[in-house]
Amino acid sequence: MIPRFHCPFPLAPGAVVELPPEAAHHAVKVLRLGEGDTVGLFDGGGGEWRGRLLRLGKTVSAALEFFVDEDRESPLAVILAQGLPAADKMDWIVQKGVELGVAAFRPVAARRSVVRLSGERMARRTFHWQAVAAAACEQCGRNRLPQVAPLADLPAFLGEPAAAGEVRLVLAPGAGNRLADMARPTGPVTLLVGPEGGFEDGELAAAALAGFRAVSLGPRVLRTETAGLAALAAMQALWGDF
Repeated sequence: MIPRFHCPFPLAPGAVVELPPEAAHHAVKVLRLGEGDTVGLFDGGGGEWRGRLLRLGKTVSAALEFFVDEDRESPLAVILAQGLPAADKMDWIVQKGVELGVAAFRPVAARRSVVRLSGERMARRTFHWQAVAAAACEQCGRNRLPQVAPLADLPAFLGEPAAAGEVRLVLAPGAGNRLADMARPTGPVTLLVGPEGGFEDGELAAAALAGFRAVSLGPRVLRTETAGLAALAAMQALWGDF
């Protein structure tokens, strides 16, 4: 695969564009690309542009040559609603979730969430997670950038109306339902995953009232950073493009 870079601005045929600073540094200092090397540029809205590097220095420019209409999106649209975990686990979840085809991320704050974010701090973390998603797209070949929504409190998230044909699932150890026993979804899937310590019983009851069906991933209890990714892989194998 040719080196790929996300450019968060509109791209057009024949344009000469300046790579964002982080992309330029990665191209020159990490990948050791040179003038005339072929690169792929995408703005996150679908497809990618092929171009050649023109100038290497304090700034790096590329001339766009032709458009490739390819997105590599899964036929299964999954929204991952992740209970906010501690430390840098959310970075891992976003990165691997992008690789596994997640269409959008919804961080949620539950009662057992250790980290509390608000205001400017929340805005910075959301911006950082969006950058993690863009870097993961560069690596895995996706040209549509999954959006990372601002953190929402769980009750507010559960109060949002379901989309047409949406299937709502919540991971709950000990639940009697398995993914393998479910019919293939015909619409989007929202997967709700708890933070460290899982959801409280009252939260699971509220999720059930909001239309979330409890499912289990087997007899073992998985960590929050493992559970959602394991479910995503299983869903892609059952209903997606694995």
